[in-house]
Amino acid sequence: MRRLLARRMKFHLLGAFVVSMGCATIYKFGVAEPRKRAYAEFYKSYDPMKDFEAMKAAGVLECAPPK
Repeated sequence: MRRLLARRMKFHLLGAFVVSMGCATIYKFGVAEPRKRAYAEFYKSYDPMKDFEAMKAAGVLECAPPK
């Protein structure tokens, strides 16, 4: 029973490190990268002036009343 805590702690620390790195990798390639690609694809064809005119025509903006 000597040094039982030390041996178990080494095992659990290594396991926790491996699991956390696995979760971080899965998040990066499963969530973050697809999100970056989706934003890049959206902003390739995004026209802010067109969007502003649409909001202005709909009466959403108080500072720019619709004509």
